[in-house]
Amino acid sequence: MPQYFLGVDGGQSSTTAIIGDESGRVLGIGRGGPCNHVGASEGRAKFVNAIHASVRAACSEAGLEAGTVRFVSACLGFSGGPADKQAILGEILASDRILVTGDATIALSGALAGEPGIVIIAGTGSIAFGRNAQGRTARAGGWGYLFGDEGGGFWIVREALRAALRWEEGWGSPTALRAMLLDSTGARNINDLMHRCYTPEFPRPRVASLSLLVNTAAENGDPMARKIFSEAASELALLARAVGSQLFDPQDSARCAYSGGVFHSRILRARFRDALEREPGLVATPPVHDPATGALLEAYRAAGKIAYGILSRF
Repeated sequence: MPQYFLGVDGGQSSTTAIIGDESGRVLGIGRGGPCNHVGASEGRAKFVNAIHASVRAACSEAGLEAGTVRFVSACLGFSGGPADKQAILGEILASDRILVTGDATIALSGALAGEPGIVIIAGTGSIAFGRNAQGRTARAGGWGYLFGDEGGGFWIVREALRAALRWEEGWGSPTALRAMLLDSTGARNINDLMHRCYTPEFPRPRVASLSLLVNTAAENGDPMARKIFSEAASELALLARAVGSQLFDPQDSARCAYSGGVFHSRILRARFRDALEREPGLVATPPVHDPATGALLEAYRAAGKIAYGILSRF
């Protein structure tokens, strides 16, 4: 009798489900809408629809009939945390075991193919998470945009806005960031843009997306943009080292994978690597797999079925 395993990455923009068999072979991948909030009634409906849509699509690609498959093990990771989702998933998923966890856990498993180490995630926000060979875990950051998220997209844009405001008010250095931010948003001036960022017109993901402009400015040699990216890289390296100090002996070498949209920047990746490897202990590395594959690996791990490794595709 074939055995099936399910991994799900549920995020703020989309949901990805991935199904594997008992040999570690990926059979199908499916996608659905966002599913990170379930508090309000409409949030619950979106959550259920996103899970159903992504699992159905994965089943279809795998040649399985959705609704009739019972999984040996399922792991689902969410950016909003697991607390308000476990009971709902128990009602809508047929699985012998259901593990619900945060997005950092599945990002780590995917990025390092299940091996011990650290993942530093920098998207809209930032967080570092790690696990050692004994299974002990630790985290640093992930405090949200009010109290942390250093080096994340929102933080980068906030620093860019501050630099542009200083110049606009006559107490900062000239920077190309001011003109680029105004051209992109249509704001009258940076003060106007700042106030718009307090309104629903500019939710956090939209603000964070402006970090692409900061990268362009840095690529073009703008000193302020380059300074912001250097500081972002240093903050992210600090988060990674904070986790490393909790899990690994200083004389040991551990891998630190980087993940998230901020690391698409060539400049930031290079400066992060320099900042991280300035001291011995951690080695920066690109991710091996995505978080959805990490969720599938965690589903296998929960069932004690296979050792971590590279999964084959079809």
